[in-house]
Amino acid sequence: MSKEVVYVIDVESGNLRSLENAITYLGYTVQFIRSSTDPALATANKLILPGVGNFGHFVNQFNSRGFVKPVLEHIKAGKSLFGICVGLQTFFKGSEESPSIEGLGLLDMSLSKFDDSTKSVPQIGWNSVTVPTYKDQGKTLYSINPNSRYYFVHSYAALTTPEQIAQLENQGWDLALSKYGEQTFIAAISKDNIFATQFHPEKSGIAGLKLIRSFLQQDKLTTIPEAAHTPSANSSNSTQKIEITPTGLTRRVIACLDVRTNDAGDLVVTKGDQYDVREKSTGGDVRNLGKPVEMAEKYYQQGADEVTFLNITSFRDSPIKDAPMLSVLKLAAQTCFVPLTVGGGIKDIVDPDGTKIPALEVASLYFRAGADKVSIGSDAVVAAEAYYESGGKLTGLTPIETISAAYGVQAVVISVDPKRFYVQDPNSCKFQTFKANTKGPNGEEYCYYKITSQGGRKVHDLGAVELCKACEKLGAGEILLNCIDKDGSNSGYDFELIDQIKGAVSLPVIASSGAGAPVHFEEVFKNTGADAALGAGMFHRGEYTVNDVKVYMREHGLDVRIDDETL
Repeated sequence: MSKEVVYVIDVESGNLRSLENAITYLGYTVQFIRSSTDPALATANKLILPGVGNFGHFVNQFNSRGFVKPVLEHIKAGKSLFGICVGLQTFFKGSEESPSIEGLGLLDMSLSKFDDSTKSVPQIGWNSVTVPTYKDQGKTLYSINPNSRYYFVHSYAALTTPEQIAQLENQGWDLALSKYGEQTFIAAISKDNIFATQFHPEKSGIAGLKLIRSFLQQDKLTTIPEAAHTPSANSSNSTQKIEITPTGLTRRVIACLDVRTNDAGDLVVTKGDQYDVREKSTGGDVRNLGKPVEMAEKYYQQGADEVTFLNITSFRDSPIKDAPMLSVLKLAAQTCFVPLTVGGGIKDIVDPDGTKIPALEVASLYFRAGADKVSIGSDAVVAAEAYYESGGKLTGLTPIETISAAYGVQAVVISVDPKRFYVQDPNSCKFQTFKANTKGPNGEEYCYYKITSQGGRKVHDLGAVELCKACEKLGAGEILLNCIDKDGSNSGYDFELIDQIKGAVSLPVIASSGAGAPVHFEEVFKNTGADAALGAGMFHRGEYTVNDVKVYMREHGLDVRIDDETL
């Protein structure tokens, strides 16, 4: 028996491989529609409109390819349409992100940017969704579960007031709502044959897969499942009340895999002490902790909220189209339905045959392979140095700028590798300092963090605060904050570094370097404003699982996502 075909509009903006993989995983076949002249557009009964990145860029592509008229005709004919993320935003009049660009105007509202005065923007993470039950008590839209969490990644949203909600409901719209901090926004909409979500169901684990399946089966109203029973909820040690975070997001736990080739040419996951990844007792070969695709799937099954791949070797002899990390991403995205980040080599490059490939094209290859975010390290330092040398001018040509302009700031992470330096007199230091909790080797009371690159081998005349501020201006959307001093120490995160960076920028900050036990995750969230925490070696060595960390965190009052639903 042939599988049912699901039609997906593709304006070639962002990662659609994860959606394709989710639909395939559910037993369907995907056919992309890239032009309004495709005959399938007129015959498709169910159509999906996914969007990633910048509102204006996406809508311009949507318009230029002639999709407006046939999509409106599709809706008028009573055929089903499912929008995802910017696909949902396209149904509104417009967005503050691109004031001159008009959406379809199906809802008489425009989108606005989240207030960043009390929270990080973009919103990146797992949030709850309040479903409408006023029409059919105990029923929900397309399996949206108010007891589950869904993955959001956006800076702009349909912010609502009670009056606007009432007006839209009077017009026949069913609304599912979320709160980010104190701001309420539309998380999902439904009316007749239209359904759309601001969150990414294809990146929301089992809960998201169930939602996609409900749409494909046209099961619009489903019974709300009972609240999930987490392992920690049944534990005798679970006596502490679970927090309600100021943002509404759960505490993100990220598994990170350092990937490189070993001396035999095999692609392996490795981990070093301050970037030294070679074994001391076995002839100096690269430390091999496992295969990247298998380990990524393992961490997804253990409950990782995200998986990050850091390519710590350049693969200089491979044409970019054959780069090993592309294969890793393609395979990992088939079974890992949470966000995937890839770092290393996201820059303007020259292939062995002399072909020049801009960073935007390199990033596009990774997005199409299954990445949701790209992490930029050394090139972020280069861009920040040029930014200050020019007096703070934006050229629009750096990798951060070109990628964020096309895919949105939430798609660009900067990987920061700082090292602590002490000073006697903070007034004589041109970088932002603070009074340290511990004194320096010569009794110094103040310190700052200086940026390094090339695995910590090269030290730059640039402070960590100054780098992060510049990259925020350039268009980065998140900071992966490593710490050379803590790497491989298993002694916990550097709280002072995290607090200094959080106080300097409004971007989400991922704490990295130093995690060696579950207690370190508890400590970093209770003692700093970190938005997420990353672990590597402790997971790779099998000392703890991701689930071990999450159970521990819940037992100590922290709100984490534990996805124990089944398809």
